[in-house]
Amino acid sequence: MSPGVEVAALGVLAAGLVALAIYIALRVHGTPEKRERKRRLSVHRLGRLGDATITEATDSVIYYSYSIRGVHYTASQDVTALREQLPAEPERLIGIASLKYSPNNPANSILICEEWSGLRAPNIE
Repeated sequence: MSPGVEVAALGVLAAGLVALAIYIALRVHGTPEKRERKRRLSVHRLGRLGDATITEATDSVIYYSYSIRGVHYTASQDVTALREQLPAEPERLIGIASLKYSPNNPANSILICEEWSGLRAPNIE
């Protein structure tokens, strides 16, 4: 086989391997929505309970703060995928809530997921 043919074959092989790696990476990691759902469920299953103060709530994001072992955290959670579990007026959620956080990384926390909610029922007037 001539050197030119070998180089071309190696080039085709390299391109095929790169394409395969990209395909595998996209299948393993999935879409951002799937990764976020997986994160929420992992924190729910493995996390510890704590108390949080919701400072602001919109249709798509809840902002909150909490302290773990003397360290104060300020966080937010995108709740777009969980909108049906929230009240019609999200600002009624402002106040005290429960949260779950990862014991290995307390900055990784949730207020709500598909299987659990730390949100307190809003007062109905």
